[in-house]
Amino acid sequence: MLWFQGNSLQLAKYSFRLILRNLSASKTALPVLTLFTKDPCPLCDEAKEVLEPYKNRFILQEVDITLPENSAWCERYKFDIPVFHLNGQFLMMHRVNISKLEKQLQKLEQQGA
Repeated sequence: MLWFQGNSLQLAKYSFRLILRNLSASKTALPVLTLFTKDPCPLCDEAKEVLEPYKNRFILQEVDITLPENSAWCERYKFDIPVFHLNGQFLMMHRVNISKLEKQLQKLEQQGA
């Protein structure tokens, strides 16, 4: 039996949803790029523009950290958005690092081939 206290429950719920999305994404063979964001977020808007040429290589999932169900992510990333996770693993924050993104996408594509 598992139990969670405080924000751990929120992280557990998010992780479970992410696993389900990753399972459905695996059918399409596309990784999930999660963007932790809020509204307004000019840096997030800029990041999405930078990602536009790559949009056919991943599924973009946005998580609004200001929503009550995402309070654990808000506590963790409130001063660092945009933050990106690729398939549930931290990838980058503040700005899109194209070389890092490209490297990780290639690695995942090679694993899937």
